[in-house]
Amino acid sequence: MTTFVIGNVAAVPDREKMAVYREKVLATLQAYGGGFAIRGGEFDVLEGGWHPTHLSVMQFPSAEHARRWYDSPEYAAITPLREGVEMDLILVDGSGSDA
Repeated sequence: MTTFVIGNVAAVPDREKMAVYREKVLATLQAYGGGFAIRGGEFDVLEGGWHPTHLSVMQFPSAEHARRWYDSPEYAAITPLREGVEMDLILVDGSGSDA
């Protein structure tokens, strides 16, 4: 089952370090079968009060792949670059069907 990790970055205290993090994170995702479905971009709020600041949607073949990426030494090596960043991450299983 396809799994998505949805993230929103709200505040970035050190833009230079975050730029390095953003350069390196894709390779960590790819090492675990993942990649970006959405990375930033413009959005329109259709309903509700959620106003993401910088939205990313990462796609993995399964929740196991996503959790292995999140707990991986490759990802852990770059997380200090985003120290102090206000960020939310959620993992969502999705079938991609009408079910």
